[in-house]
Amino acid sequence: MKKLLLTLALVSALTVTGCSNNSDKPADNNTKTEQNAEKPAEKTEEKTEEKAAIKEMKGADLEAIEQDKKKKETVLVVDVRSKEEYDQGHVKWAINMPIDTFEQEVSKLDAYKDKAVITICNSGKKSQQAAEILVNNGFKDVTNAEGVKKFEYKLVKFANILPEDLVKASEDTNNVIVDVRDKKDYDAGHIKNAISMPLDEADARLSEIPTDKPVYTYCYSGNKSGQLAQKLIDRGNKDVFNSLDGTKEHDYELVK
Repeated sequence: MKKLLLTLALVSALTVTGCSNNSDKPADNNTKTEQNAEKPAEKTEEKTEEKAAIKEMKGADLEAIEQDKKKKETVLVVDVRSKEEYDQGHVKWAINMPIDTFEQEVSKLDAYKDKAVITICNSGKKSQQAAEILVNNGFKDVTNAEGVKKFEYKLVKFANILPEDLVKASEDTNNVIVDVRDKKDYDAGHIKNAISMPLDEADARLSEIPTDKPVYTYCYSGNKSGQLAQKLIDRGNKDVFNSLDGTKEHDYELVK
């Protein structure tokens, strides 16, 4: 009888101990759920860059910039009219990027994102569209100028181009590439297939440049080459292109 009582007591003790161990063991799932519930949700902060505001410019202000050799270096003017309208006459240092293809070609201007860019058209409507495309693509300083039909600008007919267009043109031997810098600088290094014609020799040597071929001019900063481009237009050349950025402004691959 004593043995039976001892056995029952031992079983009872083991049962109590087992229950005690089970109740002390933490409930993993519940604990994790509680911890997750207490942990604050991480917020993902998306930084949205604020678009630049589009400014407006009167024709007189743009004309003053276009006629100043130094000030014109501080801006890029983009005429967004059709090529036909641009060829009929445009503000002096404007390049042409028609609005119809502007958004597809806007990456061509990436090097000018931190520079002042001025858009222009006939009335200001198309140039406003172009300005909006520019700020949507991260351009910081964008201005829409008074149109060419609203202000009497001094228009020119030679085309202005970006450096990449000049380099591409130099690969075609049908084009005439004219270096308007000093001869010593031409000899030190010039664009492929270019001929040398310093501006002070241009009047005497103009006949050396054909009238029936596209002519591309460049110099140090686009100013002297722009003067030669105008001489060629006055002489009767039709396809004349001046590089806005000369050898002091763009890292061209020069040859000797």
